[in-house]
Amino acid sequence: MEDAINISLFFGGLTLFFAAHFFTTFRPRGERDIRERMGRGPYMGLYSLVSLAGFVAMVWGFAGIKPWIPLWHPPLWSRHVTMALMLPAFVLLVAAYTPTGFIKKAVGHPMLIAVLLWSLGHLIANGDLAGIALFGAFFVYSLVDRFAVRARGDRGPKPASPSILGDMIAVAIGLAVYGLFIYDLHDRLIGIPLIVVDS
Repeated sequence: MEDAINISLFFGGLTLFFAAHFFTTFRPRGERDIRERMGRGPYMGLYSLVSLAGFVAMVWGFAGIKPWIPLWHPPLWSRHVTMALMLPAFVLLVAAYTPTGFIKKAVGHPMLIAVLLWSLGHLIANGDLAGIALFGAFFVYSLVDRFAVRARGDRGPKPASPSILGDMIAVAIGLAVYGLFIYDLHDRLIGIPLIVVDS
């Protein structure tokens, strides 16, 4: 019974979370833009509420069923590939929130690329159905949204002159957080140590 509840929470949350995100990606713009009709504040509030509810249900259910229905056994090298992909992912994730530097200018939407790298890496390193469903959904969404923003002509921030300061902050903080995850944080938050020390 508990497994059935967790499975329902996982897939229900997954559906709710990405329904909200895909709606935002493909909603009509211009005069028919629902965000303009509702007002930015109410729209973002409703979007955040629905996304948060889906995210909490998805994570809660995932934690309760993981691992679920093993499909294949990822080889040891897949973990190294994931760790390699996560290094630029952390830098790009931080770059999305720092002053625009050359990294953000070149990538356009660094958070999308960070999610793409994160999901791809974890998709490679997980061989059960729950992991493939979770990380596969994020991977597909980040790809689709990347093409969608380009189709809309949204190339990201366009400052007259990017600042190297933004790049320095992104790299420094990104590397620091990456190091924390490698050393201990991934184990504390996810329950899976990335460094196993033989006693």
